[in-house]
Order: sequence, then C-alpha cells, then structure tokens
Amino acid sequence: MSNSIEDILKDRQICICAGSGGVGKTTTSAAIALGMAARGHKVCVLTIDPAKRLADSLGLTELGNEATQVDPKLLRKFGVTGKGELWAMMLDAKETFDNLVARHAEDAEARDRVLNNRIYQQISGALAGSQEYMAMEKLFELHTEGRFDILVLDTPPSRNALDFLDAPQRLTQFIEGKSLQIFLKPTGFAARVAGRGAGVALSVLKRIVGFDLLSDLSEFFTAFSGMIDGFQERAHRVNSLLGDKKTCFIVVCGPQGEVIEEAVFFHSKLVEQKMNFAGVVVNRVRYRLSAGVRNGNGLEKKLGTELDDRKLAEKMVHNLEEYDALALRDVKNVNRLTDNLNGEPVIRVPYLDTDVHDIGGLSEICSYLFTSEKERKVLATE
Repeated sequence: MSNSIEDILKDRQICICAGSGGVGKTTTSAAIALGMAARGHKVCVLTIDPAKRLADSLGLTELGNEATQVDPKLLRKFGVTGKGELWAMMLDAKETFDNLVARHAEDAEARDRVLNNRIYQQISGALAGSQEYMAMEKLFELHTEGRFDILVLDTPPSRNALDFLDAPQRLTQFIEGKSLQIFLKPTGFAARVAGRGAGVALSVLKRIVGFDLLSDLSEFFTAFSGMIDGFQERAHRVNSLLGDKKTCFIVVCGPQGEVIEEAVFFHSKLVEQKMNFAGVVVNRVRYRLSAGVRNGNGLEKKLGTELDDRKLAEKMVHNLEEYDALALRDVKNVNRLTDNLNGEPVIRVPYLDTDVHDIGGLSEICSYLFTSEKERKVLATE
C-alpha cells in the first residue's frame, strides 16, 4: 500500500485534516493543498485558524470567507511550476451562518427579520452548532459549486476532535429538539409566559435589559420557523458528505505518546462511524542519525581533537545523546501507531531546523508528504 499523499488522494475530492490542537494541522493542510496544486489540480484550502498563519505562509495579506487565489508568480518563485491553482480562505462562522439563513428564508423580509433580530445576533454562534458545523457547511457549499478539483479542510482546534464529526447531528438535534419546538408552537407553560400574567415581570425585565425580550424572542422564532425544513435537509446533506466515498480523513499528530494515543482513538472512531480514513501524518519526528551516539564509540575524543576544544566536544556529544534518546522514543511511538492502524499509511515529517512561515517552508514539507517512506528517510538524515 502506498503512503504518498498523491496516491492517498487519488479520486478524492475532499481531504479533511483532523486531530488535536497544536500538532501542525494548519501547516499540513496548506502543504497538502500546495502539493496537489503543483501536480496540476485546482485546490482550495479552508482554515479555521484565527492566528492568520495560513495567510502569512501563502504570501496573502489576509483571508476572508471567500476563496482568494495565491499569486502564481509567487508559487513559481519557490519552484512550484505545476499548471494547477492554489486558493485559500479562512472561515467566518457568523457570516457563513448569515448566508445560510438568507438561503433558507422565504423572502427578503423574513431574512431581514432574523438577521436584524437581537436574539439571533447573540445566539447565532450557538445555533450553528459551533465552528465545527460552519466548517462543514462551507465545505458543502464549495463542493456543491464544483469550482475546485480538491478541497482541503483544516478542522477547528479542539480538545475533542470528534466534535467535528458530531456537528451536523448537533444542529439537527437542536432544530428537532423540544426546547425549540416549545417556542415555535407555544403551549402550556410557554403560552402562560406569553400571557398577561407575565406582563409585570416582563415589564421589569424590559427596563433592566433595555429592550422587549419577549417581543424579540417571538419575532425571532416566528421568522425562524419558516426555515426549519430547509435547515434540516441541509444538515442531513452535510452529514452525508462526511461519509461520501469522495471524502477522506487524514489524522495529523505528533510523535509524543499521548498524542499518538489520541490519533489511534480518533482512527477507531472514524472506522466505527464508517468514515473514509486515509492515513496519518506524524509531524516533527526525529530520525536517528546513526545506530546510536554514545561516549564509548570515541566520538567525544575525535571531536575534541578536531575542534581543539574538549568542553565543546563534550557538549556536542551530550546534545547528540539527548537527540538520539528522543529519536528512539519517536521510533517506538510511531511503530506503535503503525501497529494499531493495521497497515494504513503513516507519513512521517521530520523535525525541521526552522519554523514553516512561507511557501518555501511548505514546499519542504511537501517533499516529505509526496514521497515514499524510503525517500523520506534519506531526506531526513542528509
């Protein structure tokens, strides 16, 4: 089985990079998109990273909720000469949800009643089922438009990567839940709240908050009720896209033991939910430089002679020993990961000397993602 990203993404239209925070998902997503563009594809990478690292690394001043093309001249400057195109965008969850409301509104009046409503403006983020659902909604929108050959999604930073898989279902549960239905079809207690008996209390509340809360609630839910069917259908279609054969998941992790365990767990959940798992990218892996570095092999003495500085040689050997110990740990952890994945692709990207902050750095990452493991090992130890 191949473990090159190019082969992994063959016949795929959507690549979702998932995993816990701080493992290099944004960089990996950008590098995958760059590599596929260099191979002649029209690619768009979508990020939820608010730190603007993706925009900076692609030479863009800023990213918004609409796709922006990376300058082809800049790509050529760093040796990317493929005929493809690279586009990027950063999710604006609020704008995405506003657009979703506009799409499902019966008319302009119903749209404006919701968008201008104080209640909607306060809770629209919660109604969206968090950033995770809006990421999938934007992905679905781009996929439906058919403008790109491949879409690469950098999932939101989260303590629980499974939140992303559950996002469409959470929105559906909210729409179909009793709490929303009580307001859409008030009976019993809800009806009494809206009755005259609550007038005094609501009058006091109005003075406290500065506006008529009940009136705004009624306005919001009355306008929103006409969009329920559209939202339900959309959420179900978005959920179906996750399991589509054209969609695949790449788990991104580091070589540390705890992070490896999270990757194994996430893989098992993807399999359990019948999602298309494509492989794991392990970032910042230390490769062993030799069979090992120990004082006993005479390295310190040799270096001391060549450098004419015994203390410097001693420090250098000590650093090499520490590096080798970390590299040995990484080897054991990655081997454990490979064993747990039953032969699924595992791509190791080495610990680089510098941070990735431009297309040149992304191109270096591509040289590991788009080659065989044998070639990666040679590159990492040169």
